[in-house]
Amino acid sequence: MKAYFSPGTALAIIIANMVGTGVFTSLGFQLMTLESGFALIMLWVVGGVIAIFGALSYAELGAALPRSGGEYNFLGRIYHPGAGFVSGWVSSTVGFSAPVALAAMTFGAYTTSSILPGVSDGVSVWIERGLAVALIVVLTLIHTRRRETSGRFQNVFTLIKIIVIISLSVAGLILVADYQPVSLLPQTGDAAALTSGAFAVSLIYVSYAYTGWNVATYLTDELERPQHSLPRVLFAGAFIVMLLYILLNAVFLLTTPAEKMVGEVEVGVIAARHVFGDTGAIFTGAVLGVLLISTVSAMTIAGPRVLQMVGQDIGTFRALARTNSDGMPTTAVMVQSGLALLFVVTATFDQVLIFAGFTLALNSLLAVGGLFVLRWRQPDLARPFRVPLYPLLPLLYLGLTLWTLIFVAMERPQEVAVSAALIGIGIVIYMLTRGREKPAG
Repeated sequence: MKAYFSPGTALAIIIANMVGTGVFTSLGFQLMTLESGFALIMLWVVGGVIAIFGALSYAELGAALPRSGGEYNFLGRIYHPGAGFVSGWVSSTVGFSAPVALAAMTFGAYTTSSILPGVSDGVSVWIERGLAVALIVVLTLIHTRRRETSGRFQNVFTLIKIIVIISLSVAGLILVADYQPVSLLPQTGDAAALTSGAFAVSLIYVSYAYTGWNVATYLTDELERPQHSLPRVLFAGAFIVMLLYILLNAVFLLTTPAEKMVGEVEVGVIAARHVFGDTGAIFTGAVLGVLLISTVSAMTIAGPRVLQMVGQDIGTFRALARTNSDGMPTTAVMVQSGLALLFVVTATFDQVLIFAGFTLALNSLLAVGGLFVLRWRQPDLARPFRVPLYPLLPLLYLGLTLWTLIFVAMERPQEVAVSAALIGIGIVIYMLTRGREKPAG
């Protein structure tokens, strides 16, 4: 009898995949260009609404086209097999490998700054990267064994993550002596901040933090009753994470001076040091590092399923489809982890963050746009779930995402050029392999 991931495990994977590097690091970059507390909170509200609209759109796609692989499956069946392949190429290289590297690097940074706060910068860099490499290797070993072990590990660490985030946030609000002079309600001049290029660029950091609301669609073939469970877990995951993000950032802004967080990566440790003191910060930073284990774990589960589908469809890559006796895609897991290790040792944090955020937003833009194409081409296709208020919600998602992408292209052309180069490489690889075997669908 085939083993499946339960809807609860799928929800845990979504939450853990989303709540990771972005929310614990991006506020420092946002404060470099935005000063309005209301605008900073609205970033997370807008990002959450976009994610929910996207999740509902993906729920319809996933129920109508039930197969693992996420955008690889959607774009390949809606537009062209080549579009699916390039999307799968982007998902495997940037969609998961780069975020795995970022989360592991943040794990290393938080752990090092907490346990060894006085170590020199030159030494700390090597310790951080060593911890990141070790985490990726250990989780690769766990998720190439049995599905039951993999799912149980994910459920436990995700539950720990939610409990700790809420507990630390409440403790911070209670224990801080004086709140910072920042207003989380609208003030004069906030309208200009909300329509500025700085807000749009900051939104790409936020959209990266929300990346992962679609992760359950990568596991469709391994879920119990996916056409019924996907809509529920996609919506619930995005909504729960939005509430957690708003809470966390409100706590950061109210408890910690902005000047201490500007341009810094370890925002969580900085806020903890201000609220709880040096001893409390050491403990908190270590805990936040532990929380990122579930993030790396979730992406190590979901991402390789894209590579597995590519291996099933295209003969050149058939090795990627290999599984163990319990159906776990061992080769694909090891390939993705290998790419993540390459990012850890070669790339800088900020570059990977913007580059990955832009590329993933573009990928999801095409998938949600495909919802309209699918309804037009196959109006009679069985759709166990339909997006409410269609076409309003998908159009809002497309409009807000496109607005963000345009501003990022103007403000950060170098990262966008790297994204275009990556897509171009994917097209070339597809052209070289398309004569071997056509993707299914």
